[in-house]
Amino acid sequence: MSGHVVALDFGATSGRVILGEVSRDHLRMRTTGRFANRPVQVRGRLHWDVLSLWQGAMDGLALALREAPEVSSIATDTWGVDYALLRGGTLLGNPSHYRDERTSAVVERVQGRMAHPEQYARAGIQFMPINTIYQLAAEADDTLLALADRALLMPDLFTYWLSGQQVAERTMASTTGLMDVHTREWNDELLRVAGVSADLLAPLVDPGTRVGSLQRDVARQLGAATPIEIVAVGSHDTASAVAAVPMASGAAAFISCGTWGLVGVELEHPVVTDEARELGFTNEVGVDGRILLMHNVMGLWILSETVRGWERAGEQISLQSLLDAAAAVTREMPLFDVNDPRFLPPGDMPERIAQWCAERGIRAPQTQAEIARSIIESLAQAFADAALQTGRIGGVPVESIHIVGGGSQNALLCQRTADRAGLPVLAGPVEATALGSMLVQARTTGHLDGTLESLRDLVRRTHHPVRFDPR
Repeated sequence: MSGHVVALDFGATSGRVILGEVSRDHLRMRTTGRFANRPVQVRGRLHWDVLSLWQGAMDGLALALREAPEVSSIATDTWGVDYALLRGGTLLGNPSHYRDERTSAVVERVQGRMAHPEQYARAGIQFMPINTIYQLAAEADDTLLALADRALLMPDLFTYWLSGQQVAERTMASTTGLMDVHTREWNDELLRVAGVSADLLAPLVDPGTRVGSLQRDVARQLGAATPIEIVAVGSHDTASAVAAVPMASGAAAFISCGTWGLVGVELEHPVVTDEARELGFTNEVGVDGRILLMHNVMGLWILSETVRGWERAGEQISLQSLLDAAAAVTREMPLFDVNDPRFLPPGDMPERIAQWCAERGIRAPQTQAEIARSIIESLAQAFADAALQTGRIGGVPVESIHIVGGGSQNALLCQRTADRAGLPVLAGPVEATALGSMLVQARTTGHLDGTLESLRDLVRRTHHPVRFDPR
C-alpha cells in the first residue's frame, strides 16, 4: 500500500514543502511550496526570519493537503546549530543566524572553562565558532537568555508549532557540541561550559519517533480532513540526506553539497582521536544510530555569494552560462583554501579571493569565468582531500564518492572532484534530504519497513545517479 507524507525541508537559503508518495516499489515526490530564506540584519545582528519560513511552510502544506488529503505524516529538517528561545511556549524573538559574528568574543572564554580537546572527547564535534555551545555562551550576555525557559533547535521549533510537543531530535542535537557522542544524551559538563542548565533543553528523541498529532488550530488552518502524525526524522538536513544516499556505506564516501559541503563516511562508532580533532573532523549522529564522520567544507556558499554580489551590482547572471564559461577556461586557476574563515561571512568573495592570492604572491583570477573556475577547482580539491582523508581516519576503503544535494547538478564540480580524487563520482539524487525524510516517515507510519540499507535500496531502484569517471 502506498502512502503520502510531507517533508518540510528548510535550507540555509531556501525552504521547500515536498509531497511524497511512497511504497515498497516507488518513491515519487512533488514540490508544493518553495520560498526564500533570507537572513535579516537589524541593529548589527543577523537573524533568521522564522515567521516568514513558517508562513511559506503553511502555504505549501495547504496545497499538499488539497492534492493528497490522506497525508499520513509531516516532518521537518533544517540546517544545523541554530535555535530559538521561548518562554511559556512563546517565541521571544527571531533566532540569531550562525553567520552573525557575536560568538567571536566568547570563544576564548568558553575554552577557558573547558579546552577544546576535552570538549571534543565528549561531543566529537569539530571546533567552529558557529557551534551552539558558543552561541549560547554569547547569549548569556543578552537579556533574552535570562527570560527563556526553553531553547528549541530550529527543526524542533517547527515540530513544536505543528504538534505542540517540545522535543530535541538527536541528529540535530549532535551538531550543538552539547550532546555526548558516546551516550547520545545531553552532557552536564558541556552545558555548564555553555552557561546553561539542562532544563533549558528539551528531552531527546530518535529519528522515527512519533512526536504527536497535528494541532487542531493548525489542522483547521490547513483544511486537514483526517488526523496527521508529526514525526521526528533525521532533522539535521545532512542526516536525512545521508539516509537517502544510494551507497554501500562500507566502501563509499558521501558529499552532501549545498550551502555547505559535508564530506564523510558512515560508521558504527565515533572517532575522537587527536588526529581526527586536529584535522577538523566531526562526529554527528545519523539515522538508525549511525555515526557520520565528516569534514565541513564551505560548499557552494562562496560561489552563490559571488553571484549574488555581481547581481547586487546590477549584472544579470545565468549560473549555467557562468559554469559553461568556467569549464572553457584553459589557464590554470589558483587553488585557494575554501575553509579560510574570511569566506564565512557574507561579502565580496572575489575581493577576498584576490586578497588570499596576493598574500601568497599568486596571480588572482580576473574575469567572472576565471573566478568561477577558481572556486570550482578549489572546492573540488577540498572535497577530494576530505573524502580520502575521512576514509583513512574512519577505516573505510573509499572506492567511490556519492554527491547529493544541489551540488550534484553541477557537472563541472562533479567531474573535477572525480579527477582530483581519482575515483568515480556518482551524482544524485538532488533532493536527497527530502527523500531521507520521506523514507523515515514512511517506515514510521507503516508504509515501509526494514533497515536503512533497504531504504537506500528503494532509492537505488527509483533514482539513478549520473556517473563521472576520473579523467
